[in-house]
Amino acid sequence: MNRNLKHPGKTYRRRATPGDHTKNHRGYRITGSWDQRPDRPAIKSTQDRKAVRRIAREMAEQGAYVIVEEHRGHNQWRTLYELDGPAQLAKRQAAERAAAERAERARTFALWLDAQAEADRRRRRRLADEATRDARALMSAPGIMRPEHHRRARHVTGAQR
Repeated sequence: MNRNLKHPGKTYRRRATPGDHTKNHRGYRITGSWDQRPDRPAIKSTQDRKAVRRIAREMAEQGAYVIVEEHRGHNQWRTLYELDGPAQLAKRQAAERAAAERAERARTFALWLDAQAEADRRRRRRLADEATRDARALMSAPGIMRPEHHRRARHVTGAQR
């Protein structure tokens, strides 16, 4: 027996599926515009928050000014945040230049230290060679001085006259 009194010929009754039938509140829109082509912005829509962050970060790394918006329903959008890609690129390039300059200064300083150490090693070697030579000369017996090898004064001071 059919209990469906409205439609006696049908043997089943379709029931409405429960669920939220409101407008989508979880949509996100990412708009990226570049200085090279400001009239053609890139627009991406997604419902994934992590994808929104990733896409916005990638666009900003490419030098785009990025606006991330959240869907509030009935074609209304609320701006969540904005990323200034050109400013981030300039900041990163300045940091890279500063790091390169620091590395160059460190390399130059290391070369200067090596040169100083080498000069110090040469000086110590020269002093050691002189000390060895002088020690050998002092250890040898004195030579016999003959009168013809003596130097004679070219003048005589007043006290010795």
